[in-house]
Amino acid sequence: MRRLRISTFALALALCAAPAAARAATASPPPKASVPNRIDVTKIQPKALLPKKKLHTEFVVEVNRLGQVTRVRSGKRSTDTTYNQQTYGNALQAFIRTPDGHAISGTYKLSYDFDPKTARVHRDVALIREGGVDPDAKGAALDMMSKAHPRPSPSPAAAAPAPSPGPSVNGQRLPDLNGIMKPSPKPTAH
Repeated sequence: MRRLRISTFALALALCAAPAAARAATASPPPKASVPNRIDVTKIQPKALLPKKKLHTEFVVEVNRLGQVTRVRSGKRSTDTTYNQQTYGNALQAFIRTPDGHAISGTYKLSYDFDPKTARVHRDVALIREGGVDPDAKGAALDMMSKAHPRPSPSPAAAAPAPSPGPSVNGQRLPDLNGIMKPSPKPTAH
C-alpha cells in the first residue's frame, strides 16, 4: 500500500515538471519590432476611439408620402469627417413619421448631437414645411440599393420564365418589397 502512494506522488511530480521542462526547452520568439508613431487599434478600448469633444451636424431633407427621405438638400458639417459621413448615411436611411404612424411629405431638419460624456448621439427631427416635394419620389436608400444591385430586365424572347426557387420562407415565395409598401393614409381632422 505504501508503494502505491509513493508511485502516485512520483507520477504527479513528473506531470507537474513536464510542462516546465518543455517551456525551458522551447526557444522564445524574438520580440516584434515596434513601429514608431503607430497605434495598435486592437488593444484600444472602443470608447477610446470616440471623439473627445461635442459634435453637431444638421441636414435639411425631403420626405415622400411614405416617410422615406428622398434626398438631402443641404447640411452643416462638424469638424469630424467620420461623424459627418455616419450622420449623412443615417439621414439618407431615415423614415420620418408622426407618433401615430402617419407620414407627412415635406421638408424636415434632422440634427445630430454627439455627447462625449455619455458617448451617445441624440437625433432631433423638425418639420420645416409641409408639401413642396415630390410625394411619389423613391426613397434614397431604395434608390441606392437599386443602383447597387440592378435587376436584369426581362427580354421579349423569355416572356414566361420558369418559376425560380428564389428567396423563400417556409417554402413560400416572398412578395416584392415595392408591392407591399403602401403609403400611409392621410390624416383626417377629428
